[in-house]
Amino acid sequence: MSSYTPVSLIQTDEGVEMSIRAIAGASRNEITGIRDGSLVVRITTAPEKGKANQAIVDLLARSLAMRKKDLRWIRGERHRNKCILLCEAELDQVKKLLSRWTGPQKDQ
Repeated sequence: MSSYTPVSLIQTDEGVEMSIRAIAGASRNEITGIRDGSLVVRITTAPEKGKANQAIVDLLARSLAMRKKDLRWIRGERHRNKCILLCEAELDQVKKLLSRWTGPQKDQ
């Protein structure tokens, strides 16, 4: 029996907050699915001097068709478990975009 855990998404006045699990030192930059309610993002860059965080922003902006300046860190910039704000995004729009990696997002 499998259990489905959707990506943690929260609609706020400013946009959508999304939980991320970062894995640095990967063989390529990619979104690989979800783990414990977080979108798993694998990046090649080492986590030093903000380079890994920038690689995550670059990948998410490209994958979600957003501008880099519309992605803002909320917490976890120095940890593998992070939270990012997708500025001016709508929850339904983000769920639809994420379904490519996560399957359909059910209401939380």
